[in-house]
Amino acid sequence: MTAGALAPGRPVLVLEATDQAPAKARRYLDERFRELGCDDHYVGRIVVTELVTNAYKHVGFGQIVVRVFPDKRDDLIVIEVGDEGAGLPVVRDENHEATCGRGLLLIVQLVHDWGVRPLNEEGKVVWARCGR
Repeated sequence: MTAGALAPGRPVLVLEATDQAPAKARRYLDERFRELGCDDHYVGRIVVTELVTNAYKHVGFGQIVVRVFPDKRDDLIVIEVGDEGAGLPVVRDENHEATCGRGLLLIVQLVHDWGVRPLNEEGKVVWARCGR
């Protein structure tokens, strides 16, 4: 996967698929939110942590590419996380006894909208749009 596969011309963070990736992605998000003049990064931090964690846990190889940029049409922030895995994320039904697998359900409830798009080369981009 190439960094250009995500929104071209925007700052990008390229990570290795390790347990350190979510923390690095949060620091990148904090920096981008400051640059974009966004004071409340709470939802963004949850989103980027979950998406990057899913990429390293469920794909486990290759690079993870993160971008955070404004969607000026709706005054929202877009968070994109690309990975080289073929598997698509699935929102699971609510299960109060589950010890994992609830992150996407949480994201769906917190963001304006979200989705997945396959890349021409192997991989996908999972994106979410959240408020400033």
